[in-house]
Amino acid sequence: MHSGEVLILILIIISTSSAISPDIHNHHHIYLPTNLEALQLDRSDSLFCDSWRLSVETNNAGEWRSVPPMCIDYVGNYMGASGQYSSDCAVVALDAAAASRALRVPADDGMDAWVFDIDETLLSNLPYYAAHGFGSDAFDDKSFDEWAELAECPAIPASLRLYQEVQRLGFELILLTGRYESQRNATIKNLLAVGYHGWDRLILRGPSDIGKTALVYKSEKRMQLEEQGYRIHGSCGDQWSDLFGYPMATRSFKMPNPMYYIA
Repeated sequence: MHSGEVLILILIIISTSSAISPDIHNHHHIYLPTNLEALQLDRSDSLFCDSWRLSVETNNAGEWRSVPPMCIDYVGNYMGASGQYSSDCAVVALDAAAASRALRVPADDGMDAWVFDIDETLLSNLPYYAAHGFGSDAFDDKSFDEWAELAECPAIPASLRLYQEVQRLGFELILLTGRYESQRNATIKNLLAVGYHGWDRLILRGPSDIGKTALVYKSEKRMQLEEQGYRIHGSCGDQWSDLFGYPMATRSFKMPNPMYYIA
């Protein structure tokens, strides 16, 4: 091969490579840190808070007690003005609705069930948490119980649509909440007022459940339901403790909640 032919071949290879490979200096290219120092983010940067929320929602953060101080405004914006929380809820609800349609058609015995948590799953306590620092204030049982007794929690719109879809498909609706038996009347009043009707069971903490973690309490209640013959096809909750434990539903769906953690 002559030198001129070699030069032409090299130019062709370079030209072809450039056409199919992105420019590594292009600002759209994925940034890959080359050292640990490059991973240190400015802790006032919203990137950190975005990453912190991802860690919370994927349960990588494990048990956590309060929103990082630099993320309080971020959480408030996420829950409200940005519309991201509503969008995230809607996507979870769409996924759950699709799963409910794909599951086996409920039998005629009335024992095919779908379990819903209540707070931050069917009902939103956002007005209460907006007044208490979006998770930055220490949780106060007394003030929260007073809020719950008002029965003024709005429905989460995406959850209400999901609830109605699951109900239309013929599943029995089981409401399993960490609220106490003493709050039954206020809870029923609130649910009915915002459009939730026709559930089969509303299970609240009784005297024997006080002191149990949510994970233990809700696992025990699901076990009792299965012992009674229920087949739990789906479960929705805003905490991993709503969903984990034995037995689990066939499909479980985690609603977003960066405001607090319940073990």
